[in-house]
Order: sequence, then structure tokens, then C-alpha cells
Amino acid sequence: MLDFSKPLYLLAPLAGYTDLPFRSVVKKFGADLTISEMISSNALVYDSFKTYKMIEKSPLENPYFIQIAGSDPDIVKRAVERLNKVEGVEGIDLNCGCPVPKVVRQGAGSALLKDPDRLFKIVETIKKASNKRYTSVKIRLGFESDKVVEIVKGLESAGADFITVHGRTRSGGFKSRVDYEAIKRAREAVDIPVIANGDIDSLAKANWVLENITPYGVMIGRGSIGRPWIFYELKEQKEVDARIKKEIILEHFNQMLNFYGPYGAVLFRKHLHTYSKGYSNAGEFRERVNQLKDPDMMQKAIEEFF
Repeated sequence: MLDFSKPLYLLAPLAGYTDLPFRSVVKKFGADLTISEMISSNALVYDSFKTYKMIEKSPLENPYFIQIAGSDPDIVKRAVERLNKVEGVEGIDLNCGCPVPKVVRQGAGSALLKDPDRLFKIVETIKKASNKRYTSVKIRLGFESDKVVEIVKGLESAGADFITVHGRTRSGGFKSRVDYEAIKRAREAVDIPVIANGDIDSLAKANWVLENITPYGVMIGRGSIGRPWIFYELKEQKEVDARIKKEIILEHFNQMLNFYGPYGAVLFRKHLHTYSKGYSNAGEFRERVNQLKDPDMMQKAIEEFF
């Protein structure tokens, strides 16, 4: 169960980053809820092996949600029926915020914000078909203009248990200013919990949002890349020291090896690029790890640098 009586800290789905190893780390160090990378409803219906690999969860992930994307209520229903057979999943989250053109052209992600009737029908479909405890929705303020109050009211009527609001429109991409006041209006417009999302990248920023916008929690995505210890900082309400950072980085590395095998060391390079930002001689370190494939040598390099 999610306890909405106190602020919750959620990890946002991010393609290519929030895989099982990353999610297990942030869960261990403070995240209240982890959610899979965005999963295509079509891929689920066609029983894609790669897709089912993506929705595997760590034993630490409890509760755990799977986020799906889709534009056809019938396909979404069939995807949910597949997920009903997957154990250890507490909720299904519908993505209505992804701005990527490939997704939008398919009528999914933030494109659903242009067709609220279809959006609400899909949420009703998930709610009726799912055997999971929660049905949640992640949205933006609108497609081109702010229509968030209208949207969240419709989602509440459609059966959503809670909503995460990213404080930009689709046309705002990821660079326009986040409208936190719009998130506050959304929270005040409905009786179900509303979670705030968008440019929450530090302990101070998260605390400001919680105090001034008063959502039921914050969802952090890009702000956790290169600093998954942000969840530890939120739980402990203090800046993390170098010892904890090193512990988290090594935990992430070991989880990569557990999930991907020895090739996890190669895949971990991109994470070391972000982990090393701000450190002295970071450029030299990145050049070094870019040449490493052996897990033992990679671990030695990590221990020496951090």
C-alpha cells in the first residue's frame, strides 16, 4: 500500500536509464515507488520477449508499477490482461506525457491530451480490466496549452487512483519553465492524490515544491540520473556524503552485473560518465572506463576514483 498521509518520493520512468538495476538502487536508498520504463501495449500483446524482460522487478521493489503506453482501448485492454498474469505488480500507470515524436505519431503518450475522450476511455478500460491495486496516470499540463484542471477532473471520474503532473505542456518539451502553480491548481481540483513532477533535481527543490505546491509527493526522473542518492537525501533530509555516494555507485554496478552479466560493465560506462561530473580529473576517468570491459578492472577503477 502507498501511504499518501505523508509525502511520497517516486522514481519516474526514463527510457534507457530506469531499468531494474537502477530501480533497485533507488528503492534500496529511499524511493517509495519504482515504475518500469514505458512499455508499449502493442509489444505486450505480441508477447515480445524483450518487453517481458523489461518489466522484471527486483525483490526490493515493493510496491512496483508497470507503465504502459497506447492509443487503442482494445489493445490496451489486451495488454492489461497480459499484465494481470504478472505477479508482484501493485499498479499500472498510463503514460500520457511522453513528448517523443515517434510515440506522439502513434496517438500515444502526450498525444492523448489532444483527445481527452479517448484518454478517459482508456483509463476506464484499465481500471475495469486490471486486477492490480492501483491505476495511475502520468500527464503533462496539456498538448499545446494548459488544460490540466479539465484533464485531471476527467481522469478522476474515469477511475484513476492518483495522477502525476509534469508541469509543462507537450510543446514545452523539457526546456520551458515548469509551471508549479498549474500543478497546484490540479491538486486543488480533485480529491485523489496529485504528485508533482518536473525539474525536481535537489533536496532543496523537492522541499520547496512540497512546502509551496503541497502535492502528495514528488516524482523525480532526470534529477536522479547521475545522482540516485537524491532519494536518500529526501528520506534523511540531509546532503549525502562521499561514502554513501560510493556505496550507491558500487551497488548500482553490482546490480548491472547481476542483471546483464559481464556486459553490464560496458553498459555501466554511461552511468559513470554522469556519476563523475564535478569530480577532479573526470575527463581522464571517462576515457579510462571507455576502454574497460572486464568487470573486475571496472570495479577497481570505480573504487580508486570515487
